[in-house]
Amino acid sequence: MNENAKIKSETLKAPMQAVVHQLNVAVGDVVAANAELVVLEAMKMHHGLAAVSGGRVVEISVALGDVVDAGQILVRLDPVAQADEAQADDAAIDLDHIRADLDELEARLARTLDAARPEKMNKRHEKGYRSARENVDDLCDPDSFIEYGQLVVAAQRQRRELEDQARAAVLAYDYTVLAGTQGAFNHKKTDRVLELAQDWQAPIVFFTEGGGGRPGDTDFAKVQGSTLDVMTFATFAKASGVAPRIAVNNGYCFAGNAVLFGCADVTIATKSSYIGMGGPAMIEGGGLGVVAPTEVGPSDIQFANGVIDLLAEDEADAVAMTKKLLGFFQGRVSAHQCADQRLLRHVIPEDRKRAYDMREAIGLIADTGSVLEMRAGYGVGMITAFLRVEGRPFGLIANNPAHLGGAIDAEAAEKAGRFLQLCDAFQVPVLSLCDTPG
Repeated sequence: MNENAKIKSETLKAPMQAVVHQLNVAVGDVVAANAELVVLEAMKMHHGLAAVSGGRVVEISVALGDVVDAGQILVRLDPVAQADEAQADDAAIDLDHIRADLDELEARLARTLDAARPEKMNKRHEKGYRSARENVDDLCDPDSFIEYGQLVVAAQRQRRELEDQARAAVLAYDYTVLAGTQGAFNHKKTDRVLELAQDWQAPIVFFTEGGGGRPGDTDFAKVQGSTLDVMTFATFAKASGVAPRIAVNNGYCFAGNAVLFGCADVTIATKSSYIGMGGPAMIEGGGLGVVAPTEVGPSDIQFANGVIDLLAEDEADAVAMTKKLLGFFQGRVSAHQCADQRLLRHVIPEDRKRAYDMREAIGLIADTGSVLEMRAGYGVGMITAFLRVEGRPFGLIANNPAHLGGAIDAEAAEKAGRFLQLCDAFQVPVLSLCDTPG
């Protein structure tokens, strides 16, 4: 080697104390600039070391498994030989190349989408139902939606293959994934979102369809054989008064799912809903006989007893109600219109004993299309509703002259009291239309 080559020779040194994990060259090899020559392992991490200018390898000072110190010379290169003999250029990076790990990630993401489950989706659509994702897509602006824990699967990898598992905060279950049951990892995802919603003071929308708890999860440690460490229900309860909690249900909703539904500030359910604290399995297990799921808490009964605040025709109608409801907690809107207010002069009869339609009066006072009546099937002597007047949101309580002359019975009092609590919690002003004999 001539003097000029000695001056310009390149040495590859260890940047840290490490173990030689891999040698990619031998003496005599000609390497291009930026070619990786040695891989070191330190603290379980692999560090690739590349030539700067390239050349002919004239000396390798280490072997596989050697422990090297920071600054120790590993490889010497003769750049003169590289200039004369090296033919390789830097390989151009293919920006369209998909690495194996990225390909696997994209495949897993794809498996979480409805398009990857055509049989289940067809079965659900045949019932006239939508999936959890379809409901969320309808509710949310797609540009603002961020999903937490998208790749989390059920805690059942000891008994299932991975392929078998499939600012408002939005959470959604539906029966297409393990009957909408609440698993160990589901609870962790739920708790995280509920905690964030509380920190942000953001409304919560929870699609609650499902069969309740999931006894088949295996991949987690239980506290003394129980699940007393599950914080979902306490976390959801703590959110009371922080921001509105809205539960939306379609189909079967039993046990733990029904707990979440019932604990919400506002409950919305479709006419195809069946809601009960004990589902068919629990009823049968308790020795009370075999019942069909459609016999447990049908929507007409739950609407009449006040469990359901808003009864929707289907999921699309339920989501539309949800959007409208959220709007009442988001302040005034600029665009509005209303009926000719002179019509109000003729709503109430001159004869004070003559009954009249209070809802007609409400519809005239409110901005057109803004009224959303709550718990219409229960406590019929009292009307409770959200509405807008000149774009401003209001809560409303009004006696119903068509029932007991507008007298306040027990159900009407409970209904009005609960609604006033909701308005007070979120600082919604209340309009009272009082026409009652007592």
